[in-house]
Order: sequence, then C-alpha cells, then structure tokens
Amino acid sequence: MAEPHDLTALQQAAAVARGELSSVELVTHHLTRVAALGDAVGAFVTVTPERAFAAARAADAVPAGRRGPLHGVPTAIKDLTLTAGVRTTFGSAAFVDFVPPLDADVVRLMAAAGMVSLGKTTTSELGCSLYSEGLVAPPARNPWDLACTAGGSSGGAAAAVAAGLVPVAQGSDGGGSLRIPAALCGLVGYKPSRGLVSGGPVGFGAFGLPTNGPIGRSVADVAALLDVMAEPVSGEPYLPPPRPDGGYLAVARRADPGRLRIGRFTAPMLAEEPVHPDCLAAVDRAAGLLTAAGHQVVAVDPPFGPAVWPLFETLWYVLALAPVPAEREAQLLPLTRLLRSRGAAVGAGVLIATLGELQARVRLAARRTAGYDLLLCPTLAAPQAPVGWFTADGDPVADFDRQRRFSPFCAVFNVTGEPSVSLPIGRTATDLPVGVLLTGRYGDDARLIATAAQLEHSSDEWDRHPAVWRGVTSANVNGSGVGGSTP
Repeated sequence: MAEPHDLTALQQAAAVARGELSSVELVTHHLTRVAALGDAVGAFVTVTPERAFAAARAADAVPAGRRGPLHGVPTAIKDLTLTAGVRTTFGSAAFVDFVPPLDADVVRLMAAAGMVSLGKTTTSELGCSLYSEGLVAPPARNPWDLACTAGGSSGGAAAAVAAGLVPVAQGSDGGGSLRIPAALCGLVGYKPSRGLVSGGPVGFGAFGLPTNGPIGRSVADVAALLDVMAEPVSGEPYLPPPRPDGGYLAVARRADPGRLRIGRFTAPMLAEEPVHPDCLAAVDRAAGLLTAAGHQVVAVDPPFGPAVWPLFETLWYVLALAPVPAEREAQLLPLTRLLRSRGAAVGAGVLIATLGELQARVRLAARRTAGYDLLLCPTLAAPQAPVGWFTADGDPVADFDRQRRFSPFCAVFNVTGEPSVSLPIGRTATDLPVGVLLTGRYGDDARLIATAAQLEHSSDEWDRHPAVWRGVTSANVNGSGVGGSTP
C-alpha cells in the first residue's frame, strides 16, 4: 500500500479532491517525516507547523470547484525567498533573526493556489555557492548518500523532495542553483525562461541571471508548479514569454514536442575540465532515448567556451553585494567575504563593459545554435561531491575555483536567459543519480517541458528512491492506502 509521500504532488492533490486524504492529513504525514529526517538531510532552516496546519485547514475548507491541480499539497520555500512573518536568514548568520514584512510574489502565488508551506529550506549564504553548508542549519546532504552534498543554492529544497519530506518545492537558479541539486539528488530541476516567473516585489533583477523555479520528482509535478508560479505580475523588468494553451501541465501530459533537431555536446563551457565518465554516459543514454523517440541528435560545438568565464565571474562578484549591515559583515563566511570584496572593486565602467561583452557573446551563441530546437549536455562535470569538499582547503579562492570546475555547464544559460532543465537519466557504479541538461530556445518552455516529459516516459530513473525514503514508519491514512491515477 502506498504511503502519502509515495504519491506525486499531483496524485496527492487528486487524493484530496477524491476525499481519500485531507490537506491536514498530508501535512501531518509530511511533518512527521520532517521531524524524523529533516536534520539528517539538512533540508530545513525553519519549520512552521502552526502556519502549515492553519493553511491546511483553510485549504480543506475551499469548495471543490475552486481547487487547482496542486491544492492542499505540502511544499516548502527556499530560505533566500521573502516570506512574510517567517524567519528568512538568506542562509547567513548575519540575518539569523530577520523576519520579512512581505511575501515574494512566488510565495503569494503558491499560497493562492492552495499549496501549504512547511517552512524554509536550507540554502547557501546569500545564494553564493553551489553547496548549502552554512552556520544557520545543518548542511544539506544528498538523501542518496548522506556523505555527499545535496548541492546549492537550492540544496535544502532538493534534500526535502528527494527524502520525501515534500513532493515539490520552490527554489531559485542564478547559476545552476536548481539544476545542480536536482542532478545530485535524482530530481527534475527547472530554470524557466527569463521573465516567465516573477522575481518581485523587491530587487533589481540581478542582470536577469536568477529566476524562481520548481524542483520535483516528475516532469508533470514540476510543470504544475511552474503553472502556479508563472502568473504575470505587473512591473517586472522582463516581458514574460507567452504561456501555451492549457498551461505547462497540459504540455507535460501530452509529452509531444514534435520531431526535433537537438545539438549534443560534452565539452565544458566555463572551465578546461575533464568530464567524469558517468556524466558522459548519462548524455549518451539521453541521446539514445531521444533518437529512439524520433529526434535527430547532432554533435555540435558548445555555444560558449571557457573564455566567457571572466565575464560571468565579474557579474557573480557584483551579485554578492547584497545589503548587509556593516556591523554584521564579520559574520559572513570566508567565501562570501571574498566575493563581496572583489565585487566592491568592480567599477561602473567595468560592469557596463562586461554586460555589453556578454550580450555580444550571447548574440553570437544564439546564431551558432539557431538550427537546433534543444541542446543536450551534462549537468555537471562530476556526478557527486562530499560534504565539505569545496571548503576542505580553507581557502575561499580554491573553493570558488572548485565550484567552477565542478559545474561548468549550467551558468551560461542564466546569462542567455534560456529555459534549462536537469533530468535524472543516469547513475553511477554505486547507484547514485546522474543528471543531464536539456536547454531550449528562449521563451520556448513548452517544447522543453514536452521533451522532458517524453524522455521521462522512456526512462526508468524516475521511480527510484533513496533508502531514507523508507526510513520513517507511518500508517497509511484512513487505513486503506491511497493512490490512483491523476484526473
């Protein structure tokens, strides 16, 4: 018999709609798992059970005709994301007692859709690193191997979903921060096209690099959460691409992208770094499945090369300059202080020149890849990394360079603004997940999601769970099991 957490997010909502479960029962079940496993996998900074039960009771009181596809489903919000009345530390001891007075737009939209947040998930300090190991919470660990990192900066979100603490979660991606944890933890991590999801109501847009997005266990769940997030919001700095008829969930369910021409490459774009054989094998497997589905997969040169790294590096330094009270600067981690010191040294003229040069390179890359509907490459240069590996030398310069070499693929698609998704296609010799990256044309999220769903249907990687999945004993709700197909 299935436990509630065995169900996808859409199946959980369907069980609520049929009266097999209530949102309160779902929240109770998942909070039991959070209490048992949350610290072990480093998923949460702050858990909010009282707010969750109040929201679940309100969700259960909504008439059936006003419920959406994810109504009543537990979720979680990344600790970088403003949440009114809930401690939001941005992963930093410098903000350990900060409580925002307002919600980010994505938080408001998820609540309006009847989703129930259980709390704030672990992140890297100010979102500055691709691992989530700070001072305000236990490190985010990979539920498949607790000695390994769950990645970052949405590491806690990935740990929570992979361990069955929530079925889907909100994250954000400024240089791979959803796709990296997804690849490590065997999940679907989706970075939408620039402008599709609001980054408001505060902030300056951060040169268009970061965006909010979903992480989940299936393409359909991720598409459903994207539908919730991708509501147009007035005043955003980037014009949102048009949504497909019926929304992204309908696209995922059809899983019919048409016959595509897909460019495949494996050479890293931000570093001269050998790619691990397991990552190459995952790309080979994905290419084979795509070819079998009728697509043409063609070897191409990468759209960028390592020469673009100094330009991205300059932006990353400047983006680390989030406002921090002067008296709390000393509480920041060494890596954050390094990035901020370098960012402070970047003059306005250098920044403008960097942005201009990057835009010129984006134009050239777009013209080189114009004949391809999608691009396929590894998500990472290595399949996993131990907790503490990036900081092992005690040298933040070495730390930052290790991150570049570990993840030389994802960040360029933050620069281009193109939609990009990591999918769990491969596995290591020790049965740990390995992700591949599919990237679409700007604004063509529908085709990317349809292809991801098609690839999911032809692969057997989506039904796997880590050992901790069964690490908590809990009775089936109503004594008879839950499940069934999604309506």
